[in-house]
Amino acid sequence: MANAKKSLASVAGLTLPTVLRKAKIKKMTDTKEKILITGASGFIGSFLVARGLELGFDVWAAVRKSSSRRYLQDPRIHFLELDFDDDDLLAAQLEKHVAENGAFAHVLHAAGATKARSEADFVRTNAEGTARLARQLLQTKALRPSTGRFVFFSSLSVYGPVREEDNRPILESDEQMPDTAYGRSKQQAEQELAHIPDLNYIILRPTGVYGPREKDYFLMAKSIIQRVDFSVGYKPQTITFIYVCDLVEAAYLALDHGESGRAYFLTDGHNYSSRDFSDLLQKELKIRGVLHIKAPIWFLKLVCFINGGLASLFGKTTTLNMDKFNILKQRNWLCDIRPAEQELGYRPQYPLERGVKETVNWYIQNGWL
Repeated sequence: MANAKKSLASVAGLTLPTVLRKAKIKKMTDTKEKILITGASGFIGSFLVARGLELGFDVWAAVRKSSSRRYLQDPRIHFLELDFDDDDLLAAQLEKHVAENGAFAHVLHAAGATKARSEADFVRTNAEGTARLARQLLQTKALRPSTGRFVFFSSLSVYGPVREEDNRPILESDEQMPDTAYGRSKQQAEQELAHIPDLNYIILRPTGVYGPREKDYFLMAKSIIQRVDFSVGYKPQTITFIYVCDLVEAAYLALDHGESGRAYFLTDGHNYSSRDFSDLLQKELKIRGVLHIKAPIWFLKLVCFINGGLASLFGKTTTLNMDKFNILKQRNWLCDIRPAEQELGYRPQYPLERGVKETVNWYIQNGWL
């Protein structure tokens, strides 16, 4: 176990978090069950890999040839190239793997697009790619029958701006009204999975995920360094967050807990105002005299329209676009995590203050700030 802890700390570039030391997850060192992690080179995926190694899984990281392996340096990691855009090629890749290495015990599917040039691109990656992988895993017998679980990382965005008027937590029973291309693509992926016979799957719907290596929230830290905090909308906004290690813990709990076919909202269990994140960044960065600028919604819409249009013109993706506008203008991000607590045994360990502290420390130690 000492070696596993040392490895996780070195792979993640972090002090081993309490959430990883006090886990209620069965340790797999003796069985060395094979687990496939897609999107392994990404923000969430790299933490899933580190946690899988710490738990003693035989970790296989699905990456592209062009993917960075900066945070995947542990020699115990096995790499596997998979093409989620082509049925025949994906089937051949999985069949070859099964013939040489056997089936996976579980799959954590974190690969996906958070930015895209068009809705069609979101659908191709987040919906069609997810369904194709799930189907081919079963058809090629690359996922262990019956007990092999497929965990899909969806998003709270599949619900859109529901309960905006009463500002109460979104419930699973509420009507889904996604108002972004990203949210609709995740919704379609969930629907596709529900129609795949014999698929043993769990869906995770996290709110905004932050932590070391994440780049969008990092822009807020850079803004605070420049002594400017920019927010939009005059109507109060209630926000929720989840630190990456809490999300990773929920994913591994989902391998052995929860009912197949169920979906779970995930936050840190607390609610925040629109100023809380920037105030904590300011505290940890020891920055005084920050100028807090609050602009009207129409101004954000104009900026996103122009920025998104320019990016599309030059064939690029951008953080600020009309899809992002619909996310930023949403006033209510509350959701009910009691099912995750009761059925998965999920116990978030990182309220925002603790998570921001560790994130800022990582930014500083790794030269981001």
